[in-house]
Amino acid sequence: MAEQAWTELPEPVRARLAEVASVAVGELPAAEVPPGLRRLAKFTPSKRARLGARALVGELKDSAAFRAAVLAWWDEHRPGELTGPDADPVGAAAGALLMAAPDLAERLAAVAERVDVVTLRAQRDAALARVDKLTAELDRLRSELSEAGAGVREADLTRDLELDRLRRRFREQGSRLREAQDATRAAHRELAELRERAAAELTEALAARDRALERAEAERARAARASDEVSGARQAAREARQADEVRLELLVNTLAGAVDGLRRELALGGGGPRPADLVGGTRAPRHGGARIADAGGLDRLLALPSVHLIVDGYNVSKTGYPELTLFDQRNRLTGGLGALAARTGAEVTVVFDGAAVASGPLRHPRGVRVLFSEPGVLADDVIRDLVAAEPAGRPVLVATSDRALADSVRRRGAHPLASAVLLELLTRG
Repeated sequence: MAEQAWTELPEPVRARLAEVASVAVGELPAAEVPPGLRRLAKFTPSKRARLGARALVGELKDSAAFRAAVLAWWDEHRPGELTGPDADPVGAAAGALLMAAPDLAERLAAVAERVDVVTLRAQRDAALARVDKLTAELDRLRSELSEAGAGVREADLTRDLELDRLRRRFREQGSRLREAQDATRAAHRELAELRERAAAELTEALAARDRALERAEAERARAARASDEVSGARQAAREARQADEVRLELLVNTLAGAVDGLRRELALGGGGPRPADLVGGTRAPRHGGARIADAGGLDRLLALPSVHLIVDGYNVSKTGYPELTLFDQRNRLTGGLGALAARTGAEVTVVFDGAAVASGPLRHPRGVRVLFSEPGVLADDVIRDLVAAEPAGRPVLVATSDRALADSVRRRGAHPLASAVLLELLTRG
């Protein structure tokens, strides 16, 4: 019977047993405390009962010695709380279980019945409280429903009045709309008539304007052609006169230089032919001048009056500075030519292929004419045109290592020189 009682304990009795054991564990000698409960001894009784309830009740059930020690401690230190006549029913049931009293079953049944009664009372009280709450809620909802019904009736009345007002206004607006539509149709008819008349007048005016514009354009075109013809004739005459003047000036300067040279020769060597001039079996060359072989000869030629040095730009720069970019090659070559022009007084023109021009500014030193060929035109052709434009008798030097170009300018009377010769002179500075 006692074994069955331990498995079917009412919850209040189980809690009281855990409380009784937790108090005793903290006060009993360590030897009387089972090993599994000694770790709980350092806690407070309430914490021991809360955290170790299962272990405490289990030791009471399984260890008769522990039950006896706990019961003895309570009888000694707190007599009457478990076994006395003044013990409460739960405490008395816990004490009867520890002592295995003969009336244990009756005591446990009384506690269980009391627990049931308390539980039922609590459930009844909770149900009554819920009924009261639901009754109050029902009353509130009825009141709100009544107020809502009154509001709905008032809203229906207001809606009916507003609907009647809107209907009257709609009928009035309908009448006004029909009147406005009639007026709009009349205005559209009048506007269409005005548009037709305006379109006819505009067409006639545009036709008259176009005829006047055609006449004015024809007069303007004739005036422009006449003006262009006059301007072209003036420009052509001006350019021809300037070219003739420049060519004449260059030729005069050349002749003057030649005369000065001849005078110096006559003063030094006397008149008459030189011995070498009388040697037979020879003839003068028919075309062009000789190729200049060294920097010294070039330097002497640049001292002649009115000499013109024409430079094949990239042919010279790529020969002398191949490691530089084209932009830097142009700047370095034109800088050297500027110094040469300042030193000798010669006219210097350098020609570059326009297709190879990169972005970036190019310095134009004083005394150096820098030209770029047009797209699709080679610098060689520009150089040939420059040589051909010079008057006969003017000394013209062309710096290039292009054999075909050198031969062609020689036939036109110029003196070709290799790029290396010019570079040597520029290096000597």
